[in-house]
Amino acid sequence: MKAFWILDFGFSIGRSERNKIFSRAICTLLFALCGTAAAQQPKKVPRIGFLSSFSRPDTPHQAFREGLHNLGWVEGRNINIEYRYANGREDRLAGLVADLVRQKVDIIVTSVTTDTLAAKSATSTIPIVMAAGDPLTIGVVASLAHPGGNIDGLYQKAPELSGKRLEVLKEIVPRLSRVAAIWNPEIRVSTFSWKEMQDPARELKVQLHSLEIRSPEDLEEAFEKAGRARVDALLIMPDPVTRTNLKRIADFAIKRRLPSVSHIREFTEAGGLMAYGPDRSDLFRRAATYVDKILKGAKPADLPVEQPMKFELVINLKTAKLLGLTIPQSVLYRADRVIR
Repeated sequence: MKAFWILDFGFSIGRSERNKIFSRAICTLLFALCGTAAAQQPKKVPRIGFLSSFSRPDTPHQAFREGLHNLGWVEGRNINIEYRYANGREDRLAGLVADLVRQKVDIIVTSVTTDTLAAKSATSTIPIVMAAGDPLTIGVVASLAHPGGNIDGLYQKAPELSGKRLEVLKEIVPRLSRVAAIWNPEIRVSTFSWKEMQDPARELKVQLHSLEIRSPEDLEEAFEKAGRARVDALLIMPDPVTRTNLKRIADFAIKRRLPSVSHIREFTEAGGLMAYGPDRSDLFRRAATYVDKILKGAKPADLPVEQPMKFELVINLKTAKLLGLTIPQSVLYRADRVIR
């Protein structure tokens, strides 16, 4: 005789059918248990390493955070950021980036070219996003369109701006003939900026005086040389030392009644006369888009390096008054910001 099973709902099924139902029930139960366990596991929160040669107040990290927030990434909620600042000391960068690598961050964001070089030396696997830098000059990308490797981001360099700064300076000071340039021969971006100034200076019939610095301790000697050379203006090249001593440089220029120009607006906020260059806050804000794409699966090698889209001319009229200068209306009309 065949065996039958009697169920509560009033009809009988065979053993084979009963086994099928039992197997399905077990599978359903296991699937439900696995789904519950997976749901209970906390989702991994991405960790970003933020590396800067400068101090915290001198780095537009807030613009980077705003960029992330606009893309749905909220610090402390669905993303964490490890901040590391060298405070103008390039010799600290290797240790700072090594710490980020030990922390196993998912991406390293760098503020300037020197940061990118330090990060590149420390890792070839962790994606590196340049918030601002000059990757072609230092050879860390194959090309802007196809960077290759683990580095991409924003290209800050705009060679024509070196000459533009001198041009605007000569509009403000028509008698301009001798300009002292503060630069660091040990920093590549500073060295290239110094070289880029040579042709525009010759075209404008301006004689450049080299004021080399390597540390903050060298600034005083540089100031003395500028005084002895009786220069007409002061030009500040990109460098962590100058970036972390903007007010000191601006105060010296005012004391010596020297018009001064830099590539970053923070210099004018510290008391410098003029700044002309890429909008760094915009660059840092756009760097967040690279972080977003990489976290969503994009490869750094496939993301083209972008160039600056926004530039700004900033004039400090308070400093101009202290120097006894009248800024031409043609310059004021072109200014993106005027500090009164």
